[in-house]
Amino acid sequence: YKSFRSFQEETIQSVLGGRDSLTVLPTGGGKSLCFQLPALIKDGVAVVVSPLISLMKDQVDALNDMGIPSVCLNSSLSVKPHKISMDQIRNQTIKLIYLAPEKLKNEAIISLFKTVNLSFFVIDEAHCISHWGHDFREEYRNLWMIKKMFDPISVHAFTATATDQVKDDIVEQLRFHNAAVHV
Repeated sequence: YKSFRSFQEETIQSVLGGRDSLTVLPTGGGKSLCFQLPALIKDGVAVVVSPLISLMKDQVDALNDMGIPSVCLNSSLSVKPHKISMDQIRNQTIKLIYLAPEKLKNEAIISLFKTVNLSFFVIDEAHCISHWGHDFREEYRNLWMIKKMFDPISVHAFTATATDQVKDDIVEQLRFHNAAVHV
């Protein structure tokens, strides 16, 4: 890339600076670059929470094709691929972990995450957090626990659409303080 799209650079700076953030960019606006690039720059592994198994798989496949070691943890994995992914996380040989929000209730995963160097968390499709959003998911409502369990690691929420009410609800539900908001 020769240049950034609107608000990509500001969002990337928020992620690199460790300041919690909410970014609303349209579909095709380059949200993934805003967290994938900082994941490559920062030490440790970034955790991306996503509600869509097919999106996780597409992202992980594309990253691995580019030589960026990434894994996904979701209900589509059989025992052996899940074990391999967990071993890669444990050995800290990857840069991005994509997982379903339900996985953050799994004690083994939480325990593992507490033993590795995490760089930051991403909440993709963040409108799912809000009761006011069009695609509310109950599991997303508990993602505020990230701030409690992994403080002081920063959290960055991304979505393509959010009314003012939804944006405010996302920031409140994730318990952000002094968050950067990029719209």
